[in-house]
Amino acid sequence: MTELSFDQKLQNYADLAIHVGLNLQPGQRLIINRAPVESAPLVRRLAASAYQAGARLVDVFWSDDALSLARFNHAPRDSFEEFPTWRTEALVKHAAAGDAILSIYAVDPDLLEGQDSALISQVQQTYDRHMAGVREYLMRDHSNWTIITYPVASLAAKIFPEDAPDQQVAKMWDAVFKIVRADQPDPVAAWQIQIQRLAGWRDYLNGKRYTALKYRAPGTELTLGLPEGHLWHAGQKTTLSGLPFIPNIPTEEVFSLPHRDRVEGVVTSTKPLNLAGMLIENFQFRFEEGKIVEVQAEKGQETLQRLIVTDEGAARLGEVALVPHSSPVSQSGLLFYNTLYDENAASHLAIGRAYRFCLEAGEKMSDEEFVAAGGNNSLTHVDFMIGCREMDIDGLTPDGSLEPLMRQGGWAF
Repeated sequence: MTELSFDQKLQNYADLAIHVGLNLQPGQRLIINRAPVESAPLVRRLAASAYQAGARLVDVFWSDDALSLARFNHAPRDSFEEFPTWRTEALVKHAAAGDAILSIYAVDPDLLEGQDSALISQVQQTYDRHMAGVREYLMRDHSNWTIITYPVASLAAKIFPEDAPDQQVAKMWDAVFKIVRADQPDPVAAWQIQIQRLAGWRDYLNGKRYTALKYRAPGTELTLGLPEGHLWHAGQKTTLSGLPFIPNIPTEEVFSLPHRDRVEGVVTSTKPLNLAGMLIENFQFRFEEGKIVEVQAEKGQETLQRLIVTDEGAARLGEVALVPHSSPVSQSGLLFYNTLYDENAASHLAIGRAYRFCLEAGEKMSDEEFVAAGGNNSLTHVDFMIGCREMDIDGLTPDGSLEPLMRQGGWAF
């Protein structure tokens, strides 16, 4: 097979994001959100691909780690609840109209090293509060959206610290292109196969109707209840208007929602968590009756403790996701320090808000009805990785028996 050039793979990546991730339709508008200034070469290709697909308008909200760091270094200490509300107002109006949103998630994992953890938490909570309206539309599948990444130099240096600077970004691009299948002659066909594979796992789990999952791994002994009427999802989703799209590129997970009050035991992270530019490492949660009652972390413990008191639901789980150890991200052997990639290398959980579409008729429920059915509401939603090669998971059937679901990190069925 002839090796594709870098430009061909970059164009494939842009086309995958527009045509497979978003499935952008003629007449839609597109906002490219949180685009690092370094990602301009990709953003230009994304815009061109979107216009060729019939987009009426493409607009870009740029981001810059250097500007974020300047704020922490020099801004008044009482100004960290300030927020550019015009951005979220525009995003809400955009999503409400059924237009598309593409986010580029790429944050230097050491950006805020040594900064005041209280200010970091304040910024994160302010962001979550102002983004709540946008997330409400996205979590109800009101419009099509997707998330991709871009190999910024600071992230590539963290992943490949032993390589020369001029090789770090190149090696991260190679890894990204391979994982998202942009290095293949027909990446769209490769993604169709992937979506079918994920759908098979999803259908298997939905047919089982497990009432709980039991996890065993080094540092983890956890029982996670599943609410009646829970639904497993994977890969492709569909908007309320019937438009299929893929929210994450890459995606290797099958996910649902836990019962907010039925989680017991201890769970230990297996990968660091990059939370808004601060790394949280080697952490553990202990749950009683669904609530986190103890937090331990070798690094970032104060930030984690502040996160789980964002609101009442921030100390409970909102997502359970299963990822086999055989996933391409896992098999790369790389730690990406980027949740979009690391969560597709390992089974994971998320504290905070649950997706309404993971519960039968969840999109039509009031907040009170959703909670009563076992769903969790919160301003925040933070994924953390718990899967590893040594993890075993059993499913508890409605008749009370246990079935092997995962063994040694892989599917057991």
